[in-house]
Amino acid sequence: MIIILRPEVGPDSPEFQKIRDYLSRFEGLRLHVAQYEGMTRRVTEIHLIGDTQRVPLEEVQALPGVERAIRVSAKYRRIGRHGTLEPFGFEYQGLHFDQDSFHIFAGLCAVDSRENAEAIFKALSAAGIVTARMGAYKPRTSPYDFQGLGKDCLPWLFELAGKYGIRVIAMEVLAPHHIEEIYEALERTGHPTGVMLQIGTRNAQNFELLRAVGSQQEFPVLYKRGMGLSLEESLNACEYIASEGNHRIVFCLRGVRTHLGDPHRNLTDFGHVPVVKRLTRLPVCVDPSHPIGSRVEAPDGIKDIYHVAAQGVIAGANMVLVEFHPRPEAALCDGPQALYLEELPWFLEHMRIAREAYEKMRDLARR
Repeated sequence: MIIILRPEVGPDSPEFQKIRDYLSRFEGLRLHVAQYEGMTRRVTEIHLIGDTQRVPLEEVQALPGVERAIRVSAKYRRIGRHGTLEPFGFEYQGLHFDQDSFHIFAGLCAVDSRENAEAIFKALSAAGIVTARMGAYKPRTSPYDFQGLGKDCLPWLFELAGKYGIRVIAMEVLAPHHIEEIYEALERTGHPTGVMLQIGTRNAQNFELLRAVGSQQEFPVLYKRGMGLSLEESLNACEYIASEGNHRIVFCLRGVRTHLGDPHRNLTDFGHVPVVKRLTRLPVCVDPSHPIGSRVEAPDGIKDIYHVAAQGVIAGANMVLVEFHPRPEAALCDGPQALYLEELPWFLEHMRIAREAYEKMRDLARR
């Protein structure tokens, strides 16, 4: 059961205490309080965990301070839509993320030099973009491939981000101690930017890591669908994160592994954008770089990455995660799929057109 409180009622209010007192008479129930920024207001919810069938819905709805109460199924208790519940939204570094917002995170798959990172930040700043992707820790199929620069690059990377006004960097973490390293580096540099912790597809069911990013409140989380997982399995992984207390989650579609996607690296799954938004309250991101895997161009002169990114955006994606590199041919990681940095203004214009088309279709449907 989810109990939604009235806007003026918070955890410190007398009404809240009366609600707790009432619920305490039902043995075996655990209470979890969740607060997040909705589309129109700050929302406080009480999640009841356990056998809630014994709790009379009508009595709960009649308690002072309760706006409404909803019985939910076992599936996606924290992140699910459950009918009329408001989508999750959150503020981070002065930016808003929800199912109506739109952001482009462009940059290096893996940071390979200070010069390349600065070139990316400089180009983003010139284009008016304040979000980037930068990998310090990089899992690779072969143990002999470049694994990223690790924690040593974090101080100068964060300082460069602050220099060029980059507010948020999406950065993959592979283990719980990486979260500590990121926090310590931000502390030492005076928090010049923010970080969105990325759970990569290879860690999509690393439950200890999911619990670690869920139990901390400092950073939001970008969860990438497992390349071989069903949508339900991946959404349940996000439920792991939310069950630990962190509801600031963005769900990322990045293609699924199957030979049916050939000659692309993966089969693009961006048709699931509206599905995720319907089943959950999470904002949705698309990563067009990894499913395509190259800069191959269609007969119309538009690269497949552009086409696929536009498909995700026109389906309602709230975020795009895309790779750029000053010299892709010299990149130490995923160079063939990285777009040339000089293409950035053109790519942004493509995304603007696609987003405008989606907004027009959405407005038409709402009439």
